[in-house]
Amino acid sequence: MTKHLGGAVIPTGFDVPVEPLRRAAHYTGEPGCIAEARAFAARFLEQLRTEWCAVADRRAYGELLLVVSELVTNADRHSNGPYILELEGTDSAITVCVYDSSSALPRRFPTDPQRVGRHGMEIVYALASEVTAERVPVGKRVRVRFELSR
Repeated sequence: MTKHLGGAVIPTGFDVPVEPLRRAAHYTGEPGCIAEARAFAARFLEQLRTEWCAVADRRAYGELLLVVSELVTNADRHSNGPYILELEGTDSAITVCVYDSSSALPRRFPTDPQRVGRHGMEIVYALASEVTAERVPVGKRVRVRFELSR
C-alpha cells in the first residue's frame, strides 16, 4: 500500500510481496515414512493457519493428508530409493510435490468399484484442482494443487 501526501509517495511497508510458505522433507523409504509424511503435512497446515491465517476445516485437513498419503505411498512403492515431499501454501491453496527416482509416470485407472487396489491416483484427481506429472533428471515429479476451501 502506498500513501500519497501532498504529491509525495510514501511507502508504508505493506506493499512488499509475500512469499508462500515452503517446506520440504526427505524420506528414505524405511518403515514409518508414510506416517512421518502425513505428520509433516499436518504440521505444515498448522503453520499455514498460524502464519497465513489460512482457513482449513476438518474436510480440508483430512483431504490434504489423504493426498499426501497417496502420493508418498506411490513413491514408496514404485521407486528404488528415497523420495522428497515439498509443500508450498498460502491462505487459499497448498501445492504438494513428490519427487522420486522412478521415471514411470503414475497411471490413473478408470473408475471401477469392483477393482481392489490401484485407486490412489483416482482419489488424488478427485480431491485436487490440478494434477501434473513429469519426468525430471532424477526420476519424476508429481505435483498436486489442493484448494483449502470449496
